Amino acid sequence: MGARAPFLLPFLSYKSVSSIYTPDTHKNNHYSRMPEENENTNRRIGYARVSTASQELNLQLDALKLAGIPDNLIFIDKVSGAKTERPGLTACMNELQAGDTLIIWRLDRLGRSLKHLIEIVEELKGRGVGFRSINDGGIDTTTASGEMVFNIFATLAQFERRLIQERTQAGLKAARARGKNGGRPKIPASDPRVQMAKKMSKNLSISVGEICSTLKISRASYYRFLKIGV
Repeated sequence: MGARAPFLLPFLSYKSVSSIYTPDTHKNNHYSRMPEENENTNRRIGYARVSTASQELNLQLDALKLAGIPDNLIFIDKVSGAKTERPGLTACMNELQAGDTLIIWRLDRLGRSLKHLIEIVEELKGRGVGFRSINDGGIDTTTASGEMVFNIFATLAQFERRLIQERTQAGLKAARARGKNGGRPKIPASDPRVQMAKKMSKNLSISVGEICSTLKISRASYYRFLKIGV
């Protein structure tokens, strides 16, 4: 009896066979449409920034649109590059997916500093996201040559940071050798401002704010002066 089973298949029509695997007829199965290749990937996403609300974004926006970026995928900020919080950049980073490419008008539009810029691009690279700067033609991590240029760029930045650290350490070492320590120099008790601050503090009719205003010092300095020589 078991040998006859294969001969049943030729009698089934294409329609009847396909209906066996149709989700509409068997709702408990989990067959679904396979996503199209490159669906919702390989997108170009733009980011633009100006420092103040009075500055115009048109130049950047026009360039991004010419690069093939739709309006709904361009994120903007009107805030100084030194600011840590940039809602537009945060939304842009959240939108980016593996296979996408982030495009900016110029490098200084993205990072607060060279270090910050490199950190962002390294993060994008780790997520499988490309990066390209329109006005810095050599910077395009979606190409082998562009990625090499950026790697050289990052290496030089790291070299610069290390060089600054070495110079700072060498300067401190030389100063200590001459009997000097780094940091703010100590203010002696004989300093006229210290003496005046202590004298004025004994006059209860003068407020701390008035003393600080007269001596042109901060409240922190005022209280520090009172402790000198005690």
